[in-house]
Amino acid sequence: MAQKDTSEKILESYNDVFSDIVNVLLFNGKQVLSADELEDQAPRSYYKADGRIREIERDVAKRWKNGNIRVACIGFENQTASDPNMPLRVIGYDGAEYRAQLLGDSENLYPVVTLVLYFGHDKPWNGPLSLKERLNIPKEFEPYVNDYKINLFQIAYLTHEQVELFQSDFKVVADYFVQKQENGDYIPSSQDLTHVQETLQLLSIMTNDNRFEKAYNTNTDGQKGGPRNMCDVLDKVENKGKAEGKIEGKNQMALLVKKLLDQSRIEDVKRASEDETYRDKLMKELGIN
Repeated sequence: MAQKDTSEKILESYNDVFSDIVNVLLFNGKQVLSADELEDQAPRSYYKADGRIREIERDVAKRWKNGNIRVACIGFENQTASDPNMPLRVIGYDGAEYRAQLLGDSENLYPVVTLVLYFGHDKPWNGPLSLKERLNIPKEFEPYVNDYKINLFQIAYLTHEQVELFQSDFKVVADYFVQKQENGDYIPSSQDLTHVQETLQLLSIMTNDNRFEKAYNTNTDGQKGGPRNMCDVLDKVENKGKAEGKIEGKNQMALLVKKLLDQSRIEDVKRASEDETYRDKLMKELGIN
């Protein structure tokens, strides 16, 4: 599980992808964040509870800097299913960062912004979008309870115009989920990928379909035969499926012949080699799947 959690974050941790996601989702494609203005933020924060030190961990977090001045902390949280406690989780992440600022340079406090990236394509997010939606608040207290909303972005429900605004490999990711949501199918993009393996890892994890990452095999960027775009990836998936199907078919035929010979059914062996319908009938009869 730890390896899976780490793999899903690698693509987004690249500055070119991180800044691209922020610029499209928050600023409608305007180039507000530059990749070279970002610095990694430790995703773990620590707090004391019940006399013990505990930690909370973001998926991905970076600080936006203007020269030596920190302007903001931005974090991503990836979701494949609706989480009713997401507002509480986001408060925890953001609060931990603000507390760290107070314990550090309290003269230069900066905002913390969390983006919740929802990759579900079977149905829209149906969880609470704010703290008040999650709580059972007595009406007498309602005016005094501060609200806290989450910044939710449903990747599979972006418009085609929004998808076209992406300039990084995340464009391929967003396009995949939008197509799956709209059509239940995917027509691959010919856009060459910068971070091939990391893009396929993210798709594999978010779709629970490991064929994407398997298509990469052991190739590395620049090696002959390695996939460069999603057209290459799906070609590899399709060819691998055909090859596996041929091997399985040969194994089944070999088992059928053995069983028939064990029963001295020579004529059935001959007919099975020429008649596919009869061969399927014999496989069913002899329990060969």
